[in-house]
Amino acid sequence: MINGYIEYLNFLNEKLEKFFHSQKPFIFCKQGCSKCCKNAQFPYSVIEMKYLLNGLVTLDKTTIAVIEKNLETILENRKHFKGKKFRYDCPFLIDEKCSVYEYRGVVCRTFGLMTKYENDKLRAPFCTFQGLNYSNVLNLKKRTVSARKYKKLNVKEEPLGFNISYKYLTDEEFEQTFGFKFGEKKPLIEWFITENSEKSPNKKRKSAQI
Repeated sequence: MINGYIEYLNFLNEKLEKFFHSQKPFIFCKQGCSKCCKNAQFPYSVIEMKYLLNGLVTLDKTTIAVIEKNLETILENRKHFKGKKFRYDCPFLIDEKCSVYEYRGVVCRTFGLMTKYENDKLRAPFCTFQGLNYSNVLNLKKRTVSARKYKKLNVKEEPLGFNISYKYLTDEEFEQTFGFKFGEKKPLIEWFITENSEKSPNKKRKSAQI
């Protein structure tokens, strides 16, 4: 089953590479910028989580220790959280870099592009409102493409949205096409919580082997 998921990721990565290239004038992603890895919930399915944990095997003990410490801090904060949506920094983020980059989930791979929904409504990544992706072409108040800004850029590429919502990219049609199941989906941190204990990445990794 994991082979089918890997085939799916290869397909997805090829598409995303083209999308990002076509939006190059509006994308400001660079190494060291980790805004997409902070203050979020990070939805992960069963297969995404298993693949990520398999990547954990490739890490050195020092890196794993840092991840475990991050998890402990997040889980402790979660205990005292009173709101509806608990947000946190990704536990795999170390020194502003993803320690499991090649094994990251679908939502991590798509972040940075504008998403186009069925009603043709566009949603910009939240970093747009922090002066990053698409901020040089969008009217932030109206949340629409600014003709004035676009003309000023003098580029051939158009600011576009893509059908890359997490719901769509984890649809059963992809499961049938590539021969795997996404399985249950929930926030990343929830996969490290059991009814009776909070497992470390090492323990969880052993229980999640395929």
